[in-house]
Amino acid sequence: MFSFQYPWFALLFPLPLIVWWLWRQPKASHLPQIRMPNLARVQQAFQVSGIAPISHRWMILRWVLLWLTWISLIFTVMSPQWVDKQIEVQQAGYDLMLAVDLSESMLQEDFRLRQRQLTRLQAVKLVLMPFVEKRGGDRIGLVLFADHAYLQSPLTLDNQAIKTFIERSAIGMAGQKTAIGDAIGLAVKKLRERPEDSRVLILLTDGENTAGKLTPLKAAEIAKQYNIRIYTIGVGQKTAGMFGGGGFDEQTLRTIAKMTEGAYFSATNLNALSQVYNTIDSTLQKTEADSRIYLQRTHLYRFPLLIGLLSLLGLYLLRLKVAEINS
Repeated sequence: MFSFQYPWFALLFPLPLIVWWLWRQPKASHLPQIRMPNLARVQQAFQVSGIAPISHRWMILRWVLLWLTWISLIFTVMSPQWVDKQIEVQQAGYDLMLAVDLSESMLQEDFRLRQRQLTRLQAVKLVLMPFVEKRGGDRIGLVLFADHAYLQSPLTLDNQAIKTFIERSAIGMAGQKTAIGDAIGLAVKKLRERPEDSRVLILLTDGENTAGKLTPLKAAEIAKQYNIRIYTIGVGQKTAGMFGGGGFDEQTLRTIAKMTEGAYFSATNLNALSQVYNTIDSTLQKTEADSRIYLQRTHLYRFPLLIGLLSLLGLYLLRLKVAEINS
């Protein structure tokens, strides 16, 4: 199908005629008329001889080339194109919201990689990044929480952006405590409008709910109403560390997962955390969550532009020809 991307530029076609018509309009003059009886003699005295007038044929060709140049340039800026195909692509995937705990206790160093101690947040990032990278066709969102929960990224197909947000997340961005209920509630708010069978929340925390207005179990009830499956992950050891707190509330995390038909995982070391994501990846069932229509466009502006350039070249050659005739 042939079309123009900017068809409104066609309004410029009559512009030269409008300018020519306005230029030829007689202008009122209030100056006195000067009579010169010998005007014909003056013109004859200053007449340059030896220059032949341009023939009618050359004048027509000149105007044709001028108009061809103008029309070609207008067609060029209108951007003609050929729309060849309409391809509808159904993407199999799910809507996955990640809720990551950024409370102070995530600074606890109880993960080890090649004799190097890692904080809980560093371990989560290390394993979460490849997990996100493999989520081709899935919409992924990111909720960060501590004293409060806030949406770092809405659901998006841009996995690279999610990886960047995860990499830049840091302790203290949202406070020091742990608002698990608010994090679940915010994720539910963003997932509830998506297709029913593709709503998934992965909750990563290492503490108990110590902040926020919504309790975790109440938030889980709301998630259940919207058929949102929650996978809960308890990060680190269950005992208190140097940053205080009594470890994560395993019973509450188990209850949340059971209520929403998800699953609970305890990630006490780096290998266990990695296995958690492999298990989640293998158990989730992808659904037809989204579709896209692609139009294959072939731009044709080169052709009128080439015609316009050739017309300009013709005008130049015509000028040389006329100068040769008059020489």
